Amino acid sequence: MLSDVGIVLVATILAVLVGWTGEFAADRAQLVCGAIAAVLMIVTMPLARAWDGRVLGVGSTEFKRLGRAVAWAAVVLGLGGLTQLVASVRIWVFLWVPLIGFLVAVGRFTVRKWLHHQRGRGRAMLSVLAVGDELAVADMIRRTRRDLHFGWRIDAACTPTGSGLEGTPAIEDVPVVGDLDSVGPAVIGQGYHVVSVCQAPGWGPKRLHRLAWELEGTETELAVAPGLMEIAGPRMHIAPVDGLPLLRLSQPRFTGSARVVKTAMDRVVASLLLLLAAPVFLAIAVAVKLDGGPVFFRQERVGTNGRSFRMVKFRSMVVDAEAKLAELRAANEAAGPLFKMTRDPRITRVGAVLRKYSLDELPQLLNVLGGSMSLVGPRPPLPAEVATYEDVARRRLLVRPGMTGLWQVSGRSNLSWEESVRLDLRYVENWSMALDLTILWKTIGAVLRSRGAY
Repeated sequence: MLSDVGIVLVATILAVLVGWTGEFAADRAQLVCGAIAAVLMIVTMPLARAWDGRVLGVGSTEFKRLGRAVAWAAVVLGLGGLTQLVASVRIWVFLWVPLIGFLVAVGRFTVRKWLHHQRGRGRAMLSVLAVGDELAVADMIRRTRRDLHFGWRIDAACTPTGSGLEGTPAIEDVPVVGDLDSVGPAVIGQGYHVVSVCQAPGWGPKRLHRLAWELEGTETELAVAPGLMEIAGPRMHIAPVDGLPLLRLSQPRFTGSARVVKTAMDRVVASLLLLLAAPVFLAIAVAVKLDGGPVFFRQERVGTNGRSFRMVKFRSMVVDAEAKLAELRAANEAAGPLFKMTRDPRITRVGAVLRKYSLDELPQLLNVLGGSMSLVGPRPPLPAEVATYEDVARRRLLVRPGMTGLWQVSGRSNLSWEESVRLDLRYVENWSMALDLTILWKTIGAVLRSRGAY
């Protein structure tokens, strides 16, 4: 709130000073417009729930609500200026208010990064009591530890047996403090910020209602996992039937106007990046050629609906890398059909640098331009991998593979096979343009940090 209000006030004053002409009537109109614009933006932020603590620091909802508040302020200011025939209001509606809104968003982003930094060091975390069976609690603990930016730290658990797996007193080093009947007393005694109910056998609506009533009057929030795979966002809707809230799940959309927009964005962005990166392409090509062998490496991959295509990369391994793969199978560090080695002897000196910063993947922009790949999508699999797919994993082939995706911004080669499949399926089930833009933004940080790149 301090960041938003401070930026609005300072930016409004600067905007008035920039537009100062020395003419009393014009300057007075500018001053009045600026004052009204500042008040409107400050008032519309809580009305648009842009200060709701539940959306701060995670996801895009925070910025969507902020944008809605700025739009409301501009519309109200414009309508007021139109009714009063104030000509100077136009520059505020079409320039200063959007610009100030952008500056507020930059301030929000800066505060968010500071918060993420603190959470990465274990600070500014919410204490959570996890409730459910042992496997569900273990899964929740692992998820919150992978996603520190979310701000949850599971400090205790309650399970049906009052113990961990195989009768142990803890799950993933988190102590089990009681059974399912101990949730209420545990919250009152320890003051957890959140009670997260995972899969709890025998817990129906009445049991959850009773727990919600027990938590009334405390500072503890109740969070319940819906148990519907990992489907959320635009596909999930709540519709009441005679007072009974139903969680409705719409079909995933793989065609339509959104898909046309995605294809157009892929082609346009790929073309621009190819033009901008032309000098980098040339430098890398020369370096790879001097290292010996051809510049490009082409490999058959499987795309949409099982159609094969030739994926292009800068060569980062020795020329006979495919022939040497059989000799290295025993040293494979990955589970499932993937092959991964932290120190693969087939990687060249130039290739190691290219892989560290994902520069070897730049030629895939040609695949994007040709339509066989997308900027964002599941990881493009090899035919040998697809041959081992179960029905669930085959859903990855419903959309075009991508240069980047949830798998890249979540760890890349550090991920297990199961985690890689889970992330790709999450993308397929929840695809949207907003998700694509979020992944593209996060890819920049993932490439610079080089996490999981080898």
